[in-house]
Amino acid sequence: MRLAGWRRLLSVFALCLSSLPVHAAGFEIHAAATSLEDDTYQLTARIGYHFGDEVLEALDNGVPLTLQMEVEVQRVRKWWTNETLARLTQRHQLTYHAFSDQYLLRNLDSGELTIHPTLGMALSELGAVDHFPLLPAEQIEAGEDYEVQLRVSLDIEALPAPLRPVAYVTPAWRLSSAWYTCSLTP
Repeated sequence: MRLAGWRRLLSVFALCLSSLPVHAAGFEIHAAATSLEDDTYQLTARIGYHFGDEVLEALDNGVPLTLQMEVEVQRVRKWWTNETLARLTQRHQLTYHAFSDQYLLRNLDSGELTIHPTLGMALSELGAVDHFPLLPAEQIEAGEDYEVQLRVSLDIEALPAPLRPVAYVTPAWRLSSAWYTCSLTP
């Protein structure tokens, strides 16, 4: 009888643990919108980056992570496939500097470097996309429908060569969000 009581108690404990929120590794685009500023359409987005233990361990041991955001602007057509007006990519490199115990976030397109005392702060900056230029307003025709699709991913090809084969066969390294679609209103 005593053994059955312990089993019940352990079952309740296991059920409580399984109901705790856990952030699985992966990327998610929470929101995205476009706006027209200074005759240029711009993108604003909020993205969540969650890395698994294996990737975090590599980062803490000096492996730089390259993250890329892919954006496509398309004219929506009813009777044919959508027409792609622009394909844009923005790449960032995240590294950990062990000597200073800080995270470095470099925009590989502009060269801009920011330094953060915690990984959370670096990922927060990375996940806040503001005023990303899409295309000039003159490329958009009134009366047409347009949409913007975006996704983010970890660039496995940018990893050090010895790590790439492992990254290709290990699910923990294949990190990518689903495509997120928002409208672009002329």
